[in-house]
Amino acid sequence: MAGGWARDGAVNEQIEASIADELARLKAQRVATGESRTHCAECEEPIPEARREALPGVKLCIDCMQERDSAKQTRGGINRRGSKDSQLK
Repeated sequence: MAGGWARDGAVNEQIEASIADELARLKAQRVATGESRTHCAECEEPIPEARREALPGVKLCIDCMQERDSAKQTRGGINRRGSKDSQLK
């Protein structure tokens, strides 16, 4: 849904390009600063060299990263739709 003289999908392409640019910038920043750790920030176990080379700037071992990814994310109980019921309470 583009407006004006823009073609269909132009807005989505712009958003995707912005995201790709930011990810590239962050990756370049991690590589430039060489922030890879030799030991995990949480459990102090050694991080394998292959993982550090594959993910420059890595700070967690595989086990800690998997545990963090699988942890349940709690969210607030705010109704963001703005229904009339939520506005009356």
